[in-house]
Amino acid sequence: MARQNVPVRYMTVGDSMTIGAAGDYTWRYRLWQHLSGLGPVEFTGPHSALHEGSPAYGDPAFPAAARRHLAGWGEGWLHHAPRIGDAVARYAPDVLLISLGLIDLGFYTCPEQTLANAHRFLAAARAARPSVRAVLLPVIPNVRAATDAPFAAQVSHFNALLAGAVAELTTPASPLVLAVPPTDWDLTRDTYDGTHPSAPGEHRLAAAFADALHTAWSLGAPYPAPLAAQV
Repeated sequence: MARQNVPVRYMTVGDSMTIGAAGDYTWRYRLWQHLSGLGPVEFTGPHSALHEGSPAYGDPAFPAAARRHLAGWGEGWLHHAPRIGDAVARYAPDVLLISLGLIDLGFYTCPEQTLANAHRFLAAARAARPSVRAVLLPVIPNVRAATDAPFAAQVSHFNALLAGAVAELTTPASPLVLAVPPTDWDLTRDTYDGTHPSAPGEHRLAAAFADALHTAWSLGAPYPAPLAAQV
């Protein structure tokens, strides 16, 4: 794979699975580590800390500039839609890497309302930067979905709506891509509490985004395999 010569600016947007807590490496770190080995990249956004402002990443050598993101504990499409326009205008990302929806469905909005907020989010991002691209990760069912059939159905329904929206809203100027969620996601192995990613889960989430970027736009390279060997 040829190295890239022009830095690509990424902004990760998400909830607690993206921001991480004290001691986590985060999937953001795993993805940065992968992409930065292939060419110049920048991670941008208004925040750099973990949950509750902690600076204690699993790797203290994670560069401060690469820690930048737009994620928050307990935040969903509902919360990010009003702020994404300003963030995109200020930090000028080329690509948004979005993992949202679990919080919305779990606490705030039904699938249709959640989709409406996703539409608002994308419209605001494009108004601020008409050429912005985005990779959207479907909601990964958590432990609640494993025991609450109606909630699991809501997750499945929203994911179907999101796939339809990505196909409908993508344009040549501002393409959208639906990432393929990890097909072998295991709550015991890939999370530490039924929701938040453990180290294997971080690698699987990073791989979902890395593979989407490479498949859609030849950015970076496929994530190293086998994932079981990643620590």
